[in-house]
Amino acid sequence: MELGENLSDKAVYDYGLVRRALDHGDQKAFAELMQRYRDSVYFMLLKMVNNKDDADDLTIEAFGKAFKRLSQYTPNFAFSTWLFKIATNNCIDHIRKKKNNTFSIDKPFQDDEGGEMTMDLRSEQLDPEEKVMKKQKVMLMHEVVEKLKPRYKMLIEMRYFEELSYEEIAEKLELPLGTVKAQLFRAREFLQNILKNSHGKF
Repeated sequence: MELGENLSDKAVYDYGLVRRALDHGDQKAFAELMQRYRDSVYFMLLKMVNNKDDADDLTIEAFGKAFKRLSQYTPNFAFSTWLFKIATNNCIDHIRKKKNNTFSIDKPFQDDEGGEMTMDLRSEQLDPEEKVMKKQKVMLMHEVVEKLKPRYKMLIEMRYFEELSYEEIAEKLELPLGTVKAQLFRAREFLQNILKNSHGKF
């Protein structure tokens, strides 16, 4: 594949990493691409959402989506340009969803008897079929999380079901903030792999 004529040395180096990642499944190449752009993607997203936890999550999502679609990248332009576009589009989707749905209808909580419920403030807008699908999605999500190792399961539950911040999780588990973020990244990777093998139930 021909490289774009206007690519900088940095972009040409990035393309070398992309090829190593694609052709050889080189984990170090993936890690280096992430290391090179994680901060700049994070700060760009932070300006868009003005919330550190959201920016953290969206940064991980952006790299996840980019790495999943890596074979679609063409070196007519820099990898960073392509990555930032994915990150920006994903962030715009996130903002739009947040606006349309201020209370998450997917988050389960426990009632007084310990039974699981989902609160749906917009239930009048969902037809019966959609309600069933929402319920199935929540049940499947819990099934998937159950398959994780106990440590990762606990982190996912604290972050996404209890909606604790990274700082609160670090405090509760008495772990450094960096460790919590790194372990959550691994937990989400495992979760995505399990979901990928769930034969498109989502």
